[in-house]
Amino acid sequence: MDIREKALSYAQENKEKFLDDLKEVLRIPSVSTDSARKDDMLKTAEWLVVKLEALGMENIKIYPTAKHPVVYADWLHAENAPTVLVYGHYDVQPEDPLDLWETPPFEPTQRGDSLHARGASDMKGQVVATLCAVESIVKNDDFPANIKFMIEGEEEIGSPNLVGFMESHAALLSADFCLNPDAGMLGKELPSITYALRGLAYFEIHITGPSHDLHSGLFGGVVRNPANTLMKLVAGMKDDDGKITLPGFYDKVRDVDAEERAELAKLPVDEAFLLAQTGSSALWGEKGYTPVEQVGARPTLDVNGMLSGFTGEGAKTVLPAKAMAKISMRLVPDQTPEAVYEQLVQYMKENAPEGIKWDIKVEHGGNPSISERDGVGVKAMSDAMSTVWGTAPLFKREGGSIPVVGDMQKILGIESVLTGFGLPDDRIHSPNEKQDLPTWYRGIDALIHFFYNLG
Repeated sequence: MDIREKALSYAQENKEKFLDDLKEVLRIPSVSTDSARKDDMLKTAEWLVVKLEALGMENIKIYPTAKHPVVYADWLHAENAPTVLVYGHYDVQPEDPLDLWETPPFEPTQRGDSLHARGASDMKGQVVATLCAVESIVKNDDFPANIKFMIEGEEEIGSPNLVGFMESHAALLSADFCLNPDAGMLGKELPSITYALRGLAYFEIHITGPSHDLHSGLFGGVVRNPANTLMKLVAGMKDDDGKITLPGFYDKVRDVDAEERAELAKLPVDEAFLLAQTGSSALWGEKGYTPVEQVGARPTLDVNGMLSGFTGEGAKTVLPAKAMAKISMRLVPDQTPEAVYEQLVQYMKENAPEGIKWDIKVEHGGNPSISERDGVGVKAMSDAMSTVWGTAPLFKREGGSIPVVGDMQKILGIESVLTGFGLPDDRIHSPNEKQDLPTWYRGIDALIHFFYNLG
């Protein structure tokens, strides 16, 4: 039995141990946006340190930031082998709404082939899968490549301190490429590698009118209602064809060429697939583009939440003094959050009527990215997935945002291999998040092959 087969056998024999490790870290409610969970964030970082020490990693350190710490470790003794920087995040989304969970969000529960818990898929499951693959190798042999870990605790809040950390630790983080398992697969039998990510620009729009809430009978019809005004402004940001109307919004949008459109058309992301995943009765999107293009290769503008006036039980005839909407745009190359902010400001200047005041609050953002598909890391992962699944992986654009990929391109000068073993129906960010365990175990095997392919 060669060393690769020994590692794969170790993984097979230790499935229950690996699952127990995942359950252990899933029980820690590391919700980065909740200040009450600050101690849990540190506890999770310390859990990672213990695991990395057990793997024989070196230079392990918890680096504090202005909010939540970054965990670093490395092992750099593989001569004539590339250096891979493994990225991950240990923070998770809030569990709300709690009443929609079938089982407690921080008590991992197995139902059939699925493990249900907040973070099971996004992305503690992917971080632990990587650690399990490394363990399977180092328990039988020296690691075949040089490896560094950078695991942050702020991804779910926009990674506000990660850029500064990378800029001040660029030499420490230098590598040939990054392995980022924060992207998923299109199906259980459809291993996938992501080569493009949309960016994000997130804002709050605040509208104020009268100095205080008014009686809608006494004053309705004589002053502008901030809620009505905000709804009209937001509705005007898209036309009936799904085109976004902000001035200059498409000026920098890199369109999809014919060759890429042909490749995207091969992906099993058709109308039936999206209807099944969304539970919607019909699709709607920008005219002139297919659903797979709309969901990954075109920019968007969506309302994520609105708040105004009386929202309690029953009726209250109030004319609200203020209204707020949370707006996010998914961006494609070569858009930037800064440029989109200026476009939003210009739209408000041109369309906001007299009788109200408005303000835009910038929440967070990240740049889009597009990566090469023929690098050494991509080839190693492609071959690994082909070995485990018996079919070549699909190359896809991801509709979501992982700003660190673009930041690494700019700051560290490295591309990322974007993969992962979550599935489209894992309900990440929603109640009853899950990880399909057979896919997770296959993912561990694929990562073992990946690391050996590098050596």
